[in-house]
Amino acid sequence: MTTVNITTTKNTVTVNEGDATTVTVATQGPQGPSFAASGKSLNDSNVVDGSIVRFNQSSDTFIADNTVTVTNIVDGGNF
Repeated sequence: MTTVNITTTKNTVTVNEGDATTVTVATQGPQGPSFAASGKSLNDSNVVDGSIVRFNQSSDTFIADNTVTVTNIVDGGNF
């Protein structure tokens, strides 16, 4: 038998013993880490193949779009 310790009651599940019973319980887990340690966001609404992520200070946002890509970062460049 497995012992489970619950310290905070958020949801309640009641199982009445008797016939064979299978109970599946699922709850939303914690959110993963943010995009950046600084809490800044990423705007990738116009991302294309080869987009280069850069930081825009005026919008306080990282941007990946079709303006700066690996093919247009330098005149004739191809990375």
